[in-house]
Amino acid sequence: MRSRSSPRTLVKAVALAAALAASSLALAERPGAAPQDMGATPAATTMTVSIVLKVRDPEALDEFIADTVNPDSGRYHRFLSVQQFRQRFAPSEGQIRRVTQYLQGLGIHVDEIYPSGLIIKATGTAAQFSQAFSTGLRDYDDEQGRRFHRPDSEPRTPDLLQDVVLYVAGLNTQASQFHPRSTNAQTLRARLGQALPAVVLPSGNGTATGVPGSYTTGDVAGFYGVDPLYAQGITGKGMTVGIATLADFVPADAYTYWSRIGLNVKPNRITQVRVDGGGMLSGAAGSGETSLDVEQSGGLAPDADVVVYDAPNTEAGFIDVFYKAVADNKVDTLSVSWGSPEIYNFAIPGISTDSRPVLVAYHQAFAEAAAQGISAFAAAGDSGAYDTNRSLPAPQFSSILTADSPASDPYIVAAGGTTLPGTIQLGRFSAPIPTEQVWGWDYLAPFCSSLGLDNNTCGIYSVGGGGGVSVFWPQPAYQRGVPGIRRSEPNQVWTYYPNYPDTSVQQYLYTVPANVKGRNLPDISLNSDPFTGYLVYSSTDGGWLTGYGGTSFAAPQLNGIFALVAQAKGSRLGLLQPQLYGMRGSQRGEHQGESGNGSSPGVVDVIGGDNWFYSGIPGYEPGAGLGTINAAALVRALPGRRNDD
Repeated sequence: MRSRSSPRTLVKAVALAAALAASSLALAERPGAAPQDMGATPAATTMTVSIVLKVRDPEALDEFIADTVNPDSGRYHRFLSVQQFRQRFAPSEGQIRRVTQYLQGLGIHVDEIYPSGLIIKATGTAAQFSQAFSTGLRDYDDEQGRRFHRPDSEPRTPDLLQDVVLYVAGLNTQASQFHPRSTNAQTLRARLGQALPAVVLPSGNGTATGVPGSYTTGDVAGFYGVDPLYAQGITGKGMTVGIATLADFVPADAYTYWSRIGLNVKPNRITQVRVDGGGMLSGAAGSGETSLDVEQSGGLAPDADVVVYDAPNTEAGFIDVFYKAVADNKVDTLSVSWGSPEIYNFAIPGISTDSRPVLVAYHQAFAEAAAQGISAFAAAGDSGAYDTNRSLPAPQFSSILTADSPASDPYIVAAGGTTLPGTIQLGRFSAPIPTEQVWGWDYLAPFCSSLGLDNNTCGIYSVGGGGGVSVFWPQPAYQRGVPGIRRSEPNQVWTYYPNYPDTSVQQYLYTVPANVKGRNLPDISLNSDPFTGYLVYSSTDGGWLTGYGGTSFAAPQLNGIFALVAQAKGSRLGLLQPQLYGMRGSQRGEHQGESGNGSSPGVVDVIGGDNWFYSGIPGYEPGAGLGTINAAALVRALPGRRNDD
């Protein structure tokens, strides 16, 4: 568990971004209908932006974080308050004042400076921001008729602020590419005339159903060694779990779920914090996603408080939701189940602008979280090793091996997916799953073939747990020397076929850099396959939903489980990966409660299945990562606070 060296991830990101900027990028127009240019944004248009400031001394911050999870360090679990973080790692008060005075000198109103000192919220007109950052702004209507504005050239930070300003978010208000990482098998079942499985609720005094498709948090507690913690009175009391989301939700949904599965929770345990006005309340906008996040995390830690941070699904919203949650410093664990392909940030013409600084902006928030002891989790995606397929699906686009963001960030635990053992039944077809395996629906390929369908037409390709290699974030210290860690693969060329199935006409989009020694994901996985999936209650989606899955479940489940582990250890846990990777090599199969010999450090290998490219093998692989967990064994293995604390 000893950290061998500082990750230096912020320092290396700057150099890597510069190297990648020289990569060959596409010259093609955006596939499909382009937004309609409605002309220059009226000069008097009011807008609010988020100015992200640079962390001061990022190398020292990386070293501090490494020390907080090194049991041999005097800093072990000595986390910072927000004020301490600001004093040590935020820009100086003089630097911040220089930014605010520059804005005010142009007539821009400074609304708020986040307590961490890393975000300045400011409101002004289009003309004022155009002058401030040397760019014009234009209005567009998207395919749904929604009006937005964005810069007509790359915004430029003035020379006097180059040392302090990292990124300006909010000049582009286009709906973002972020999507919730949940899914079901409804389309696949419909081909057989099958309905989704019936809703089954727990009976008797238990909270588990034991029925695939209707699994609850009570079942999860049994699968992953949580029940022994409950028996010891570890239920999340005194802890707070946080949810970062891009959609509003109905809190009554979560209370209904907990009540109906037999959990007795305190009323008013949920607090909502609406960031930048909050997310939309609509099933289509993902409010069901927020419901399942709250239900899963709060169900596994039934006595914990829950704080939901919801923001609009925009670039600025996704940045602000993390900075706000971390700057409040109220939550002990934090999860997010939204994401997009990492390469969308690599200036693919017509699809994205060069927004690699956005990845660094997220990273600063996760670094602050780690320094303050907050453990963070992100869904790794539901399109297997081919992450772009979820948003721009094959076969009109070539499949390329890609990773999901923000799960690819080295300071957030990437939550992957598995399939639980059992027999998957579709009509007369059955697929035996002998042991828990990496989730990938290629095990259903024989079923599709029996219907005369290829994998694309059948709808199974490339559904599975996300995983792969980042081509932005370098390999972190905790993955060095770990067998099974991979580099990015060669020959990953992203191409669009506008006249598919005629592939003679193609548009080149992007070539993924090969042989990059990047951060591998996921780190830890839990059951995410809809065929061995879960119940959700969402009033905006019709009430009880069954047969749901996706790594959107794994992330909040880990959120709740590690809140319990933190309670048991009497301290926040901070950055988890150096601790988890130090526990690799545990005995396989130690899932159920205390069934092992007591010596396992709680990380359970997964050696079957695949996510369409990476197969489950002994040790680490970018399919299930390190594997799954045994929560009770983790509590035994993790060192507690030092005696002199």
